[in-house]
Amino acid sequence: MMQSLARVALLALPLLLAACSSTPKSDEGNYATISSNQFIDANYKAADSLMRQLSGKLMADKPLIMATIVNIDALEQTTTLGRLVSEQLSTRLSQGGLSMLEMKLRNSVYLKRNQGELMLTREIGEVATSHNAQAIVVGSYAETSDMVFINVKVIQPNTNFVMAGQDYVLAKEAIVRSMLQRN
Repeated sequence: MMQSLARVALLALPLLLAACSSTPKSDEGNYATISSNQFIDANYKAADSLMRQLSGKLMADKPLIMATIVNIDALEQTTTLGRLVSEQLSTRLSQGGLSMLEMKLRNSVYLKRNQGELMLTREIGEVATSHNAQAIVVGSYAETSDMVFINVKVIQPNTNFVMAGQDYVLAKEAIVRSMLQRN
């Protein structure tokens, strides 16, 4: 009798688990679209590479600042692409355990309308000192007719020493192309 009950339970267990884990049909399509998007994946892989390079080089009690990724041909300008790349890099670095200082909540940093947290070399040391930051993540992008080349670096603000760096490329698909439009 006990063996029969055990067999029935073992046979029923997969059915119960399958019923609990079923996903509505409408969500499956959205997940497939999101997970196949190169944009988030490329940005997260770049952040993961930076974290590997920074392993053992950072102090746990001091934050990093994320500057807005800018257009390499006009360092005072960016687009939605530059701002979103910055946001996703910062998110992933934070997920990896780094202390990221959210600059949008600070009123002592100049925010250029529609541009984000732009940082020029002469301002980096001052901003990092006032926020006790040990490093700043900076970067630029360059676009061609079919690609966007992105470069990100983690630098020590008082020495301009590059602690980590990563280059990567995004295909200029419709989503990426739309984010490159000047607002």
